[in-house]
Amino acid sequence: MGKQNFSDERASRLICDTNNYLQIPRGYIRPKSERPKLNEVALSHSIPMVDLSDLHGCSRQSVIDQIRRACKEDGFFQVVNHGVQEKVIKSTLDVAKEFFTMPAEYRQGLYSDDPSRPVRMSTSFNVQKEEVYNWRDYLRHHCYPLEDYINEWPSEPRTYREVVGKYCTEVRALVLNLLAAISESLGLEPDFLNKALGKHGQHMALNYYPRCPNPELTFGLPGHTDPNVLTVLLQGNVSGLQVFKNGQWCAVEPIPNAFVVNVGDQLQVLSNGIYKSVIHRAVVNSTEARISIPTFYCPSPDAVIEPAAPLVTKDNPAQYRKYTYAEYYQNFWSKGLEAKSCLKCFTVDNNVAVTQTKN
Repeated sequence: MGKQNFSDERASRLICDTNNYLQIPRGYIRPKSERPKLNEVALSHSIPMVDLSDLHGCSRQSVIDQIRRACKEDGFFQVVNHGVQEKVIKSTLDVAKEFFTMPAEYRQGLYSDDPSRPVRMSTSFNVQKEEVYNWRDYLRHHCYPLEDYINEWPSEPRTYREVVGKYCTEVRALVLNLLAAISESLGLEPDFLNKALGKHGQHMALNYYPRCPNPELTFGLPGHTDPNVLTVLLQGNVSGLQVFKNGQWCAVEPIPNAFVVNVGDQLQVLSNGIYKSVIHRAVVNSTEARISIPTFYCPSPDAVIEPAAPLVTKDNPAQYRKYTYAEYYQNFWSKGLEAKSCLKCFTVDNNVAVTQTKN
């Protein structure tokens, strides 16, 4: 694809094909009321840190208690001693950086705006519907079952499939441990969430946020909640993640070899609102590009999602109706990130919920 003059018309190329913008193209400039106001962001906030080294040891209950508090009070936490090898993390970040320096023609060959494609390169979030674009390009692909998708992943860089395949496998093992711990933290059987997700789905993205000439005017990603169950984020070494807490945006600074874990919309539903999916965003900067690698752990499309029966009581009736994950994700994609959360479309009237509980 050739160069584009970035009018207010639909974007059709990747912004990472050049890093020499002297000003932000007008299609990326937010109205004044929607800008990030970076000078108002709290820089000292830290989300809970959970050491998973004793998750299978004699202090397991203490670790589960920490996870319970983090999911209930923050919706975000970081994990260390998580089982993903440091060399695997480094190799994955290295190959991600290498991918975004590949020739533009190669990346453009992977471009698609179709969210159903299992492997695609794209920009912003949904350029087909957005009025203002986000300062982000990304490669997104499915990861599980690995053997079903790995041969569709990029063949360049040469080590991409080997390195990222190993990373996906180790992150999935981490997620399965977290799902069991979170199930127990809710007073459920350890395998509850595992079973609730059907055949499971695992997607990942390589997010690239180029240097931006005026970060105050735009977003990497605006405030939103994640539609999946859990997100496990590898931040890299450049800050940009911010979480909305107590009426203020708070920066989450990167910690080497740690993962940021956040509650997704499906876990909020399955926990019947006990755990909260929290609004977060990505901002950009003028000095260096940022790469982040989120893994989105999801139910399979046909999985039926509803509040866990033991968590539905007279005092806490079912807050959400039954639906398939395919229905939820379609709603999420059609609304876009500007809606921040589509959970409200799946809530039920409490009077109806009480009747259902009694029956």
